[in-house]
Amino acid sequence: MNKPPLIITNVIVFSALTLLALVGTPIWAIMYGFDWIEIGTAIFLFYFTGMSITAGYHRLWSHKTYDAHPVIRCILAVGGAMTVQNSILHWSSDHRVHHRHVDVNDEDPYSAKKGFWYSHMGWMLREHKAKRFVDYSNCKDLQKDKVVMWQHNHYLPIVLIANFGITGFLGWLNGDILSMVLLAGVTRIVLVHHVTFFINSLAHIWGSRPYTDTNTARDNHLLAFFTFGEGYHNYHHIFEYDYRNGIKWWQFDPTKWMIKGLSYLGLTSKLRTCPEERIEKAKLEMQLKYAQDKAILLPNTEEIIARMEKEYEELVQRMSDFYAAKKRLMNAKKKNLQKTYESLELDFKCKELKKNFEIQKQKWRSVYSFYFEQQTA
Repeated sequence: MNKPPLIITNVIVFSALTLLALVGTPIWAIMYGFDWIEIGTAIFLFYFTGMSITAGYHRLWSHKTYDAHPVIRCILAVGGAMTVQNSILHWSSDHRVHHRHVDVNDEDPYSAKKGFWYSHMGWMLREHKAKRFVDYSNCKDLQKDKVVMWQHNHYLPIVLIANFGITGFLGWLNGDILSMVLLAGVTRIVLVHHVTFFINSLAHIWGSRPYTDTNTARDNHLLAFFTFGEGYHNYHHIFEYDYRNGIKWWQFDPTKWMIKGLSYLGLTSKLRTCPEERIEKAKLEMQLKYAQDKAILLPNTEEIIARMEKEYEELVQRMSDFYAAKKRLMNAKKKNLQKTYESLELDFKCKELKKNFEIQKQKWRSVYSFYFEQQTA
């Protein structure tokens, strides 16, 4: 079977940047060295441009998980261009197709089912889908965005000026233009390329699937550390309109922290989150499925599955009761009924149902873990 033709421009750009980073940078470091200002600038631009992709291209424009002030939008547009990953419009169009047809080899632009190399870089090196360069029909909303279209129509000048103009100017101020351009420009671009490409490749291959197994997306705490918080990819693929990827406060998601932090300054707004009940339900459904799959291999399979299903149904009912009471309490507070008898009664009921829910969760965990340990012993 004939392979699609190579996209010569992409091959040359990736090859030249990689060669300079892998060969040129070490040689320069040995011969001339890099000072702390150059290293610090490279680290700053690594996070700034990487998070311009995750907070900007991905969560702001592709999924519309929050709104941002025009100043922030312009900054993220320039930072995203500095990664040399195409324009916001093109990137978002590809990404929306990916979510709509995830793992469908003929439709998903970077389907992980075609292998690590294809999903990581291979899809960008050959002309697999020529129409994607002209068809932006799934991004009509973005075509009305002045910042998006400004960046799209002037993408190449922005890339060149932002990358080499800014780093060249900083190098001139520091007394060494070439060192700054090589480290904070070229090498930083290559590093950002691969950590963000990991989201399409490793995040669909390595990790767990606690929320859904309908696609290859995985949650991986280690990968989150290298991808600015995007490693909680299983969660993202089922709840893509949540501005968070790491939903727990302790989960490493600097993109989430930045978006939330800017909201306190009035620079971001309308931060969208998924209801807790939906998250809990998705997670419990997967736990039941995994438990059932393991129980099939145990003695007294029917009895074991029946018990698990009974505990699961009880848990789901208590969860529904708790979240319904919680919703009623929140509505009462919105109506300024905090001090009324009705509100106090709702508050007491909500706490009682929450306690019952937590007790049932513990019972479910003991049943689930017991059968899991029995199977793996």
